[in-house]
Amino acid sequence: MLFSSAVAAGGLPTEEHAPAATAPRPAILVFTRTLGWRHDSIPQAVETLRGLAAQAGFEVVHSEDPALFDNGQLARFRAVVFANTTGEVLDAAQRAAFERYIAAGGAFMGVHSAADTGKAWPWYGELVGAWFKDHPPGLQTTDVHFEDGRGPDGLERWRVTDELYNYRRNPRPAVVVIATVDESGYEGGTMGTDHPIAWCHAAAGGRAWYTGLGHAQAVYADPVFRAHLLRGLRYATGLSGDC
Repeated sequence: MLFSSAVAAGGLPTEEHAPAATAPRPAILVFTRTLGWRHDSIPQAVETLRGLAAQAGFEVVHSEDPALFDNGQLARFRAVVFANTTGEVLDAAQRAAFERYIAAGGAFMGVHSAADTGKAWPWYGELVGAWFKDHPPGLQTTDVHFEDGRGPDGLERWRVTDELYNYRRNPRPAVVVIATVDESGYEGGTMGTDHPIAWCHAAAGGRAWYTGLGHAQAVYADPVFRAHLLRGLRYATGLSGDC
């Protein structure tokens, strides 16, 4: 027990407590490796996710090093985010470690071209929910419709300008759809009247959340998109059971 050397007149020594050590915050891995198209918006994606994760009480580790995908390293992370990854970013051993991580209750969050990743990896296709097929040229402006109260603060419709993916399949039978895009508002949609753009699901023993938005740099400054990503982070990290 430590006491101060100063004693008030007629009083007793004052006890001094050493400051308590601050426990490290749990971490999220934001992975941005690209072996195909590289998005100019990756820096905005990383900084946005870093800020949102801090709001939710998490640290962000940003890396493009696939060596982090081993059993010991992955165990550090509450969730793994593929933010605008492209191509075959992991080798066979790293893929197997990631599969074990998810099977043990880990979580995945995918942003935009996470769906243009791992196309030679069937397990990953099931995890992300649907692979990218193609997209109209340039940025398109249309309405996003949030389903069943899953928009920020119950928002049902949001006008957005971004690159809008068409997918190889409609993931709805296997996932919970968060939002769809209105193909009647732009040229180049090929999925028809039901075009999911964001979804979540229980996957391979863990959790997965995906949004097809996030190509354009400007969208990361949009408060609706930021709230959408925060909801994804909260679901992936287990802070919320509702995506």
